[in-house]
Parts: sequence; structure tokens; C-alpha cells
Amino acid sequence: MSILYGVLSIFIIITISSLIISLILRFTDLQEHSINLFVTILSFAALFIGGFICGGKGRQKGWLAGGMTGVSYTFLIFLMQYLGYGHVFSFSQIVYHICYIITAMMGGVLGVNVLSNRSEKF
Repeated sequence: MSILYGVLSIFIIITISSLIISLILRFTDLQEHSINLFVTILSFAALFIGGFICGGKGRQKGWLAGGMTGVSYTFLIFLMQYLGYGHVFSFSQIVYHICYIITAMMGGVLGVNVLSNRSEKF
């Protein structure tokens, strides 16, 4: 169940970020290529936060919970890309998604440690 919370939080963060970025691109003179790094950082932050939430909800084995959150996210993106557009992942996308999974794992480990220690104090 904690994986579902993590994946949902990732999609909520990404949806809100996409809306804000699209509005910025629409109503300013910025071009897509000028904010690629910013979008990549937001993506990694979303995966980290999703892993953190998943680890906090699971309260044990944060690396596994975060990793499963990252794998679930990657699987959903792959399904959308393959079934919707008929394309498989390119090499650069594979590298990004491996890094996403690792980032979600780190978030899961931190989520278990931070949120478990906080709940023990109260």
C-alpha cells in the first residue's frame, strides 16, 4: 500500500510541475531547451519525494519500498510510451530510469529512518 502512496505522490508532483512549466513556457519567452536541466531536477526530486513517502508509510526496508516505487513508476511510464506511442525506451531513457529507481531507493531509506525515528519519540 505504501508503494501506491509513493507512486501517486510522484504523479501528483509531476502533474503540478508540468502545469506550472507549461504555463511558464506559454506566457514567457523561455524555450524548452533552456529549462531542460530544471525539468530533470524536478523529475529527480519527485522520485525522491515519492520514495521518501513510500518509505515513511512502510516503516521498514526503505530501499526495497523505494526501489519498488521507482520500478512501478518506470513500468507505468514504459506502458504509456509503448502502448500509447509504440516506442520502447531509448538508451538515454533507460539510464534516466535506472537513476530514477536509485533516487527513489535513497528517498525510501531516508523516509524510513527519518519518519520512524520521529514516531518513536512521540
